[in-house]
Amino acid sequence: MAAEIDDAERAARAAHLKERIYLTFAALAVVITLSSHGHPTAGQSATTLIVTVLGTLLAVFTADLVSHLVVHGRLFTRTELRHAVGSSFGALSTVVLPFIFLGVAALGVWSTGAALRASAIALLVSLIVIGWVAVRRIPLTWIQRLIALGAEAALGLAVIGLQVLAHG
Repeated sequence: MAAEIDDAERAARAAHLKERIYLTFAALAVVITLSSHGHPTAGQSATTLIVTVLGTLLAVFTADLVSHLVVHGRLFTRTELRHAVGSSFGALSTVVLPFIFLGVAALGVWSTGAALRASAIALLVSLIVIGWVAVRRIPLTWIQRLIALGAEAALGLAVIGLQVLAHG
């Protein structure tokens, strides 16, 4: 199955996965930081998270634009621009659950702390799913896949550990 995918398609898939990973790690760091800083409201937490998410997406898009300029010596074509925008802003799907959880907290069903904990868990699981999507079509043994997914999960846990250490 992997042999059927051309280089352009591989590059497009890699860009989509890369931006989802960036955004998920950024959101995870913010959610953990919010959890350890007093008692923010659900609204304050959602505002902080959306500012971080949009800032990260704009930074990633800017990096794509600048690197494209350097490599190709020109701006994006319409098709390339559509791909870059879709790739960058398509990553928003990875942070839907934290906003749903914070919405539930804003309605008083959950505490903000519970919503932030659930968000951290969802984002860590999201990283593992993104990793699975990345390796599922690559001809690896099951142990190599397990190592790749385990390494990604360990990095996600390291982000949590560093945030707790820095703000604990």
